[in-house]
Amino acid sequence: MAAIDAMDQTRQAISFAHLEALLEAVFLKAGAAAGVARILAENCAGCERDGALSHGIFRIPGYLGSMKSGWVDPAATPVVEQAGDSFIRVDAANGFAQPAVAAATALVIEKARQNGAAVLAVRNSHHFSALWPDVEPFARQGLLALSMVNSFPCAVAFGAHEPVFGTNPVAFAAPCDGADPIVADLATSAIANGDVQIAAREGKALPPDHGVDRHGQPTTDPKAVLDGGALLTFGGYKGAAISMMIELFCAALTGGKFSFEVDWSAHPGAETPHTGQLIIVIDPDAGRPSSHFAMRARQFVDRLEAAGASRLPGERRYRNRRQSIEKGILIRNTDLRRLQQLAGGAAAAKTRP
Repeated sequence: MAAIDAMDQTRQAISFAHLEALLEAVFLKAGAAAGVARILAENCAGCERDGALSHGIFRIPGYLGSMKSGWVDPAATPVVEQAGDSFIRVDAANGFAQPAVAAATALVIEKARQNGAAVLAVRNSHHFSALWPDVEPFARQGLLALSMVNSFPCAVAFGAHEPVFGTNPVAFAAPCDGADPIVADLATSAIANGDVQIAAREGKALPPDHGVDRHGQPTTDPKAVLDGGALLTFGGYKGAAISMMIELFCAALTGGKFSFEVDWSAHPGAETPHTGQLIIVIDPDAGRPSSHFAMRARQFVDRLEAAGASRLPGERRYRNRRQSIEKGILIRNTDLRRLQQLAGGAAAAKTRP
């Protein structure tokens, strides 16, 4: 949460169902349509459960600020458009991206199985979460999925002096025989913007070569990055090239806005980028025996582990997920009380285990 009592670090464990119901009540109280509230609550609770804290309940003030300011329509109805045999467009109608993706998911899966692949282009949308929750469900259906989303101007191109790119994350998910899907989710900025906000809140320094201040000078101070500064892309010009690709795919292709076109100055409190998202889904076993890809993926994973790979994509999230399911999700008492206040007394009472 944005405002916490630094002296109260005590936590308690609550179930995923409890947190999901509490967050759903928060979104409903803020004016979200029932379906939107349910989808956002599941997404946000899932991030908290899996240890993706920069995209969990930490994001609630940003969601609510965007809704309250009128920047986003929390009751928008997405419009699904079939642009081609395997090309689906969705106008999110200035709503959140997750309900727009959900509205087209069944059609995307159907077209991918029929034609071997499908493309989903979402525009006029607000994406404010991690990307792995968008792609993992496809992999659990035996499909390959690749997604990317642009953001708001907070990262500089290689050698540039002012931000044009967003954090511009990209994620993929692949089925793996006898195991959870392989899922990777990474920003093309050297660090996620949410992690910078958390560092600023907790008084921690950033690693070197992650950001610049408002004068374009390197800094490890997260507050300097947030106060008119900018993030750097990972890998220098290589990360910048990937970030440029994401801008083209998520704005020029989808019909959304480039990150540099996002301007919420007339909506104080808004934090959700109003941009676009692209998802590519592939049936990896089209035209050949089922599960061939998953078995090959498992062979590859086994070889990586035998070669000494210390950590594979998604491992930490799955480990946190198992622990949260077994022992509950640890939530700071200050955060829990704030969520209960936001949900309202009667609604919060219904969520108690």
